[in-house]
Amino acid sequence: MDVVPTIPRGEIAERYLELLIRTLTRFDGTDDFQPWQFGYGSRGLKKVLASAFVKHLMARGCEIIYRVKFDAEKRRLGRDRPMHADTMVGVKRLENTRDAVRTVIAENIPGDLVETGIWRGGASILMRAALEAYGDTERVLWCADSFEGLPPPDMDRYPQDVGMVWHTDKQLAVSLEEVQRNFKKYGYLDNRVRFLKGWFKDTLPTAPIKGIAVLRLDGDLYASTMDTLTPLYDKVARGGFVIVDDYGIPQDVCRRAIEDFRSARGITDPIVDIDGWGVYWRKS
Repeated sequence: MDVVPTIPRGEIAERYLELLIRTLTRFDGTDDFQPWQFGYGSRGLKKVLASAFVKHLMARGCEIIYRVKFDAEKRRLGRDRPMHADTMVGVKRLENTRDAVRTVIAENIPGDLVETGIWRGGASILMRAALEAYGDTERVLWCADSFEGLPPPDMDRYPQDVGMVWHTDKQLAVSLEEVQRNFKKYGYLDNRVRFLKGWFKDTLPTAPIKGIAVLRLDGDLYASTMDTLTPLYDKVARGGFVIVDDYGIPQDVCRRAIEDFRSARGITDPIVDIDGWGVYWRKS
């Protein structure tokens, strides 16, 4: 009788999370689809006629999509917006998130896990799965989002967001019910996942979060970044991770908010690049 080799639990956990990352990102090498956007395709009369036709169909509940060839490098770096994947942050940033959770568990850094801005929930699902895979039975995952997309710029509070139009992008609005369905299909919709629905300025100052080991920001705007850091940064434990998804994205003003906050607070912990867009630092 052949002896079946025993795979160490740690190796099983790593294999499982690697598979989950590939699943959440749909990193399977197949073609993908993108919704038709105005401005795509021909110019001139053809463009005008095509736009009118698409508007006519959309008014009747139809949507036009087109096939795009899968680009592994873009998906690895989170440079595309998948139509069906449960996250758009890419493989590299998910690997960083997994590594952060693994580290705080291994080093006994106290606190829960928090993501602010979760879209379809993919990165948060990975964080909850990592708790399971690495044997943590106590920490809670907090998922903060409006579940209605991004807010319009608040020029009275944060004029730095002038010109930002993310609030007009309807594809960024994913309902709480859809996110919960995504958690459920992976088996992680349980009492260790807490949802904070609403704008960050309204939900985070009063959120019952006592301590944070990993804080992951994905809010794009100056306001969203400040409205996360201001009430939550002091709750991040020494040795905890602050991960910023949008730091290097050219069309966002997140970097300016990070720099202003760190300067005002005298934070000198080194910022570490993840993939050219995402960064992190550990709180000293």
